[in-house]
Amino acid sequence: MTERRPISKRVRFDVFKRDGFVCQYCGAHPPAAVLHIDHIVAVANGGENDFDNLITACESCNLGKGARDLAVAPEALADKAARIAEAEEQLAGYVAVLEAKRERIEAEAWRVVKTLTRKDSIQRDRFQSIKMFVERLGVTEVVEAAEIALGARGVYSDTATFRYFCGVCWNKIRDGEK
Repeated sequence: MTERRPISKRVRFDVFKRDGFVCQYCGAHPPAAVLHIDHIVAVANGGENDFDNLITACESCNLGKGARDLAVAPEALADKAARIAEAEEQLAGYVAVLEAKRERIEAEAWRVVKTLTRKDSIQRDRFQSIKMFVERLGVTEVVEAAEIALGARGVYSDTATFRYFCGVCWNKIRDGEK
């Protein structure tokens, strides 16, 4: 760590004069502000008392900055707003993709319902099962399972047909996991 050496009155005055007796961070000036000399690269970080490493700062800015490097200063509000707007736009896009997927799965599930029941309605819990099968297997495999269930001999009731259909779907899921 560099040892802190005092800055001469002459160098202080020359820095104030170069900077127009104005805080280079916030624009404050006497008599409203007490001016300090700040090290651009802090002494704690190896900064020296070179004229080019010194800057005029009001007491508030100098004490607030501390030994931090200006490269790690907080991002500007405009930059932060732009970053947040970009994140919001990405989130809206993601929500739109999820909504499109939900709508597609629902439409495909209705296609399976019409194949399986030859009707435009079905019990809610059965519809939820069909949507889950469509999501896991894809509509082609689920329609095929519905056709297998409809073609099974000895299956007559809607409940029995639906159970057989579910069994075919679960078998396809298990076969796909092997």
